[in-house]
Amino acid sequence: MLARAVTITRHHAPLPYPERTDSLAIEVQVPGRTWKAWLFPGGLLLAVSVAMVSSSLFTLLAPSVGFYYVAVFAAGLLLSWRFNSSRILFSLLVLLLAHRAVEFFSGGQVSTGPGRMVVVLAAILIPLNYIAFAFMRERGLIIAGIGPRFGILFLESVVVAVLCRPENSPSVAHPSGASIPPWIFVTFLAAAGVFIMRFVQTRKPIEPGFVWCLAAVFPWLQFAPVGAMAHAYVGTAGLILTASLIETSYMLAYHDELTGIRGRRAFNEALLSLDQQYAIAIVDIDHFKKFNDTYGHDTGDQVLCLVASRLSEVKGGGQAFRCGGEEFAILFRNTSAKDAFEHLDALRQTIQNSTFRVRGGERRSSDRAGESDRRRPARKKASRAAMAPPAAGLSVTVSIGVAEPSTRNRQPEQVINAADQALYLAKSNGRNRVELASSTPPRLTKSKRSTASRV
Repeated sequence: MLARAVTITRHHAPLPYPERTDSLAIEVQVPGRTWKAWLFPGGLLLAVSVAMVSSSLFTLLAPSVGFYYVAVFAAGLLLSWRFNSSRILFSLLVLLLAHRAVEFFSGGQVSTGPGRMVVVLAAILIPLNYIAFAFMRERGLIIAGIGPRFGILFLESVVVAVLCRPENSPSVAHPSGASIPPWIFVTFLAAAGVFIMRFVQTRKPIEPGFVWCLAAVFPWLQFAPVGAMAHAYVGTAGLILTASLIETSYMLAYHDELTGIRGRRAFNEALLSLDQQYAIAIVDIDHFKKFNDTYGHDTGDQVLCLVASRLSEVKGGGQAFRCGGEEFAILFRNTSAKDAFEHLDALRQTIQNSTFRVRGGERRSSDRAGESDRRRPARKKASRAAMAPPAAGLSVTVSIGVAEPSTRNRQPEQVINAADQALYLAKSNGRNRVELASSTPPRLTKSKRSTASRV
C-alpha cells in the first residue's frame, strides 16, 4: 500500500443543473445482456431436443417421453404459480390445451378433416395468444389478472370445438402435404418480432424464451403433430418457458432491474470468492440529489442508467455493481489499486464527457397536476429561480474511492470501508476525481464530512 493518498488532477466542473420547464428527452443506452441470453437456456434445450429426436436413440427413449412431458408441465405450472407469473402459467396452459386438442380431434389423421383443421388453428392461436399475453399487464394470480386470460382460453376452446366438427372441416388434403399452410408461418414471424422488440426494451431472458418456444412448436405442428415426437417437441417448448422463467427470476435477483448491471446480492457473493490480490472502488454520482430534485425521478433514473452503462464498460477486467441509490461498486480481481486507478481515471473522464442531449418539447406547467406552490419549500423555489437555462446539454460527473487489502485492512468489508473513506475525501476535495486510499485511512473532521456529504 502507498503511504499517502494519491490524487488525480481535477478537470472542469460539471455543467450546472438549472431549472427548465421544457420536457426533457434524454437519450441513454441501458447496458444490455449479451448474446448468451439468446443461446441459453432456450437455444441449447431446443438443439438437444432436435438432436435426440433426429437420432436413432429416440426409439429407445420413446417410452420415457411421456414421463418427460408430464414432469415438464407439472414442474412448469407449479413454478409459475410459485413465482406468481400468470403469463408463464397461461402460456403453458395454451401449449397443453393445444396439444390435447390436436390429439383429440385428429384421431391420428392430420392431413384432412378435423385433424388438419385443429393443427391449423393451433398454429394460428398459439403465437397470437403469446402476443396477447405479452401485452397484457402482469398482475399475478389474482382474479383481475387471470380472469381475462381464462376468458380468452374459453372463447378459443369454443371456436376450436365448432370449427373442428366434421361438417366444418375440409376433407381434401393440402397439395403440398404439409400440416401447416405456408402463410401461417407469418404468425410465427410476427410473434418472434414482438418478443425481440420486448427484449430490446426489457433485456429479460423470458422474451428469447418465447422465441425458442415457438421454434419448438413449429416443427411439432409441421412434421409430427401426433405421437412420441409430438410429446418431445411440446415438452421441450414447455421446458424452455420454465427454464426462461427461472433464468429471469435469477436475473432479477442478482441484477439491478433499473440499470441492468449486477446488484448488491451479486456483489456480496462476489466478495466471498476473492483472492489475496484485488481492488474495490466505490463510485458515487456528484450532486445527484440536486439533479433529481430539479428534473424529477424519471430523469434521475435515466442518469443512473447512463452512469451504469459507462461503468459496465470499465477496462482492466473490472465488474460493476449497483449497491443502492446513486452508489456503485467496481471490483477488480488480481489487480492492485494502483493499476485499477488508471482505469478508473479513464472511466471518470468518459462519464464527464458523456452529455445529455436535451430536445425541446411542449412547454409544461412548472407545477405537477394537483400540486400547488404552497406545498413546495420556498427555499427550493428561490434557488431554482436563480438558475439559468443551459446553452447545450447537461453532463454528470462521479467521485471514486479505491482501496486494496493491506496489513491494516485484510477483510473485504475493511477494504470497502477504506474505499468509502477515500470517496469521502474525493467529495471534500471538489468531486469529479479519483482518490486512492492510503495505508492509514484519512480521518475527516465533522466540517469536512458535512462538505463531503453525497448529494
